[in-house]
Amino acid sequence: MTTNKRFMGVVAAVLVAFAPAAFGAEVPASFDAKNCKADYPKASLMNEEQGTVSMSFLVSASGDVKDSKVEKSSGFKNLDKAAIKSLSACKFKPGSKDGSPAETWTKVDYAWKLD
Repeated sequence: MTTNKRFMGVVAAVLVAFAPAAFGAEVPASFDAKNCKADYPKASLMNEEQGTVSMSFLVSASGDVKDSKVEKSSGFKNLDKAAIKSLSACKFKPGSKDGSPAETWTKVDYAWKLD
């Protein structure tokens, strides 16, 4: 029983010691994927192109996209361009630094799949 009490005291001290560091962390921006979708490019549909494009977006403290870039291509330029164009127009939930809204980079993977 004495050993358990000593162990609990150490765990509590560790959690308290790390709590301020967690508060000061940067949280990236996010968006609602259900309300922000890209239209499949017609040429890509005809050619049955599929793939996942990995992108990064610089999102302002107000939730607008300020910059974007393709990190990893889907393998098809039309799909990459359509994803960047559509998601850049979306309203993001701003990221935060030290608990306040801030400009942050966020990564998004967009999967193009034919049904």
